Amino acid sequence: MKKSNKQHILFRYLFVIGIILVFASLIVYNMSKTSVLHAKEWNNKADSLLTRESVLHPARGRLLSDNGSVLAANLNYYTARIDWRVEGFKKKEFRDSLDALCDSLAAFMPGKKTAEQWKEDLQAQFQARKSSAYPLFTGLTHSQFVRLKSFPFLNMRKTENGFYSEATVKRVKPFGAMAARSIGSVGDDSITRTQHGKSGLEMALDSLLYGVPGVKRRIQLTNKIVDWESTPAVPGYDITTTINVQMQDIVENELYKMLHETDAVWGTCVLMEVQTGEIKAISNLEWSDKLQDYYEGRNNAVLGYEPGSVMKPISMMVALEDGIVNDINATIPTGGIWYYCGSEIKDPHGGGALSPRQIIEMSSNIGMSKIITKKYGSNPGGFRDRLEQMGFFEPFNSGIGGEQEPYIRKLGHTTADRVALTRMAYGYATLIPPMRTLAIYNAIANDGKYVRPHLVKKLTRPGSGVDSIVPITYIREQVCSPENAEKLRIMMHDVVWGSHGTARKWVQDENVEIAGKTGTAYTVRSDGTYGEEKRLAFCGFFPYKNPKYSCVVLMLRANRGAAASSGLVLRNIAAKMYARGLLGANSNLDNSTTPMRDLTTHTQYEVAPILYSSLSKSNIQEIKEFTSAKQVKIINTPPRYPNGVPDVAGMSIRDAVSCLEKVGLNVRFTGWGRVVRQSLPAGSPFNRGAQIVLTLSS
Repeated sequence: MKKSNKQHILFRYLFVIGIILVFASLIVYNMSKTSVLHAKEWNNKADSLLTRESVLHPARGRLLSDNGSVLAANLNYYTARIDWRVEGFKKKEFRDSLDALCDSLAAFMPGKKTAEQWKEDLQAQFQARKSSAYPLFTGLTHSQFVRLKSFPFLNMRKTENGFYSEATVKRVKPFGAMAARSIGSVGDDSITRTQHGKSGLEMALDSLLYGVPGVKRRIQLTNKIVDWESTPAVPGYDITTTINVQMQDIVENELYKMLHETDAVWGTCVLMEVQTGEIKAISNLEWSDKLQDYYEGRNNAVLGYEPGSVMKPISMMVALEDGIVNDINATIPTGGIWYYCGSEIKDPHGGGALSPRQIIEMSSNIGMSKIITKKYGSNPGGFRDRLEQMGFFEPFNSGIGGEQEPYIRKLGHTTADRVALTRMAYGYATLIPPMRTLAIYNAIANDGKYVRPHLVKKLTRPGSGVDSIVPITYIREQVCSPENAEKLRIMMHDVVWGSHGTARKWVQDENVEIAGKTGTAYTVRSDGTYGEEKRLAFCGFFPYKNPKYSCVVLMLRANRGAAASSGLVLRNIAAKMYARGLLGANSNLDNSTTPMRDLTTHTQYEVAPILYSSLSKSNIQEIKEFTSAKQVKIINTPPRYPNGVPDVAGMSIRDAVSCLEKVGLNVRFTGWGRVVRQSLPAGSPFNRGAQIVLTLSS
């Protein structure tokens, strides 16, 4: 019996030993196979993993204003987390610091959680420890994250508190919607997953902003494998644009207010420096039913539209250069209706006989058509050819994405072509971007020098200290002679200051002498016929005798005429620039002495606490939804003292500056947030041009 058990046990033992030997043999065989037979293949694979190269993406360059203020830049945003499972986590210190930590977290972002809620949440997460990456906050700026690291317990070493962060790069625009469409946007490429421009300057200058990718590979160190830069990435250029933040603010604010006042669908405005062609401000606003407000929409400044009568000075330039018109005071018979090739042309602004000067002043369709057909009636296509010779169709390459060239179709010698020529002479049967009109008007203000509009001023490679200045270039050194440019300036001055000028009632300003031209064009329906909706334009320059800036404004479906809408926007822009000292001491008009207003009496108004004030009705409605009317007084316009200083308490600095400059005050401010104090009391008397200091607080 004992012998039988012994044999049975021995058999089991030998069976186990046999299995172990088999597995050992397999291990030895595979080890030999790997390290001896196939050693070369495995070594090559290991080398390939260590020498594998990947792309090192460069830092995207910044977009800057003309004075170096940041318009768009990449910034790191942080997600702060706690790893409860980190080895060496100080449990006792966590419990001891919990009350102080929760107080700090509650004060860090008021409204998110109370100190008691933070304590309950952190205790539950700590006890459960289900997540090794508990998120405290997301979307923190660098300064916020640094502040967070100073809080109790979080100021310990990472190995003791498990506190760490994850960084995400985002493209930000510090000035928000200001010039947002022209600045453009970025997005990740669907294939390479790299960040590239999608619109505006970001797209047009992407090759410069993106930089040059580098190369990295993995290498073996003593105790770990790390990424090693074999070829460093070269960061993108910092691009200084021509945008002036102060002028951009004026342009956007004035366009926004006029769109609201006139219930227009959209509006666009471009402000350019006459001698250099630098685009100092550009704004494109359109109505959103969803937002119930205007937002930075498509770039209508570079899209083609029928310009209406703002085309007439361009046609007159052709006439002057071709010698069709020499004496701008010689009369031409016009009349109220003219039949040309059997087609009727009406002249709502004309008269019996007008001079070329009066044709522009009164915006005579018949007069302009008669002048152009005098030479080109027998060769309608010659008018377009003449514009082409002048450089009218050449690309600007201004740096604005989506820029379109003018469209003026080539005409033959049929009766229909001759009729089309008459329409082209005063701004129909053409598609011309407002930027193109502005460039020609700018040349008129610049003694005929056809400077190229541009948005880029200089390029700087970070760390190099070397700037590449973008030079001023010309589409044509002279698009017209200085003498003809002067004649055109006289005609456009008459539009604003002449006794019959179409803009005399709205564009004249007591401080700035403005010259320009109105334009109205009916929109085309889907069936090809003209409807009732109008595009209303004004293009001009200022100050008249020494032009510094040219400007174009175009609006769709405003409930006023061109001068009372687009023209008024330009006038207000010029007035605000004068008030802020952006036009220098001389604006052509003698206003060295402005009498003090008669403020011997003024009405006193009830003073109530004001938390919030705005000129935007939509902003007011939004605030009302979240605020009790019993607690604060919310107003959408300041109390109107008949002759005194406006009350701007509670306003943003943009609304306050707009309101105060409108009455002639020179504004300075300190702090940030909303107005809590003004140096000149509301309702008090003041001299035009006096300085008022606003104190802002959040």
